Amino acid sequence: MTTASTVLRVRLVGGSSMDVTYEDPEAGSDAEAIDNVVATLSNDSGVLRCRHGDRLLVLYARGIAAVEVAPRGAVL
Repeated sequence: MTTASTVLRVRLVGGSSMDVTYEDPEAGSDAEAIDNVVATLSNDSGVLRCRHGDRLLVLYARGIAAVEVAPRGAVL
């Protein structure tokens, strides 16, 4: 079974942004993983576990202003 993985550019409420990798082993495709991200972040209490480089990062929905989705690699 493959893990759906996508790169998210997250813009925080404070104005800064970062690129993180979100992986969802239960999603059958990247589109399903993105749907899970949107559903999770639509709740004020939503929490996503992501990676930023080698670090585990936990994103809380209340601190996110916007999310851009791109294929793996640099966002141009």
